[in-house]
Amino acid sequence: MADNTSSDTLSVAVLGTGIMGAAMARNLAAAGLDVRAWNRTRARAEPLAADGVRVTGSPAEAVDGAEVVLTMLLDGAAVLDALRQAAGALSPGALFLQMSTVGTDGLAPLARFADEHRLRFVDAPVLGTKVNAEKGGLTVLAAGPQDVRERAARVFDIVGSTTRWVGEDGASGAASRLKLVINSWVLTVVNGTGEALALAEGLGVDPRDFLAAVAGGALDLPYLRLKSELILADNYPASFTVSAARKDARLITEAAGEAGVRMDLVAADAERLRRAEEQGHGHKDAAAAYFASFDG
Repeated sequence: MADNTSSDTLSVAVLGTGIMGAAMARNLAAAGLDVRAWNRTRARAEPLAADGVRVTGSPAEAVDGAEVVLTMLLDGAAVLDALRQAAGALSPGALFLQMSTVGTDGLAPLARFADEHRLRFVDAPVLGTKVNAEKGGLTVLAAGPQDVRERAARVFDIVGSTTRWVGEDGASGAASRLKLVINSWVLTVVNGTGEALALAEGLGVDPRDFLAAVAGGALDLPYLRLKSELILADNYPASFTVSAARKDARLITEAAGEAGVRMDLVAADAERLRRAEEQGHGHKDAAAAYFASFDG
């Protein structure tokens, strides 16, 4: 199918205005696109009106007439639910940018939905922090056909600084599989940082001595610094929440199991995230998994 749906002012429906989705919607509107947004809790989307985003009361209202539908929701089930609510208003030929972390099993129903409703499908999960999202500096991991890439780039080049195309077929899951591999490393670093700082506290070691000892060497990395500062400040504004990280640990474990790969570190990460969530830290940044090292 040729990609012949375009206009001078691209209309984009953003479904899901959480940490990442809200920043994406703001940047798209600031770039002059016609942006309409929906969020399950409307009050969380309302501030976007001040940025020129049309906040809608339903997914169907958001996608009505939209050339691009961008989803940024918690998981595959949430994305599919929103799409089903919007089904009657979707335009055949519209570009569906699936930008959530949904895993391999969560992706298949979305690809089927796109096919059934004659949507052009691109699987495009993103990599980056809240700050990256706000600055339009996300990395987009994308899989989709060549003939929609120019239209997709009109969105990707606004929300991200880099787009890595890894496949011709969004339904293949190439992009979502890559995102799981990356997030397995993210979880390792987040939990490793928390455990190292917790051990330092337990042993009476100044954690800043640890950070100074590895500074600038092979063991140092920016994400260690970023998460350490949250822990040391005892302040956890969410970029990637404990609850979302636990969800991703589940997706990674499921995909690995299907591939016959044992993920011992991810299993341990998942247990730490579960404990932190039970301690009441689910809404905080994943660095708050630090608290799982202590009772109470």
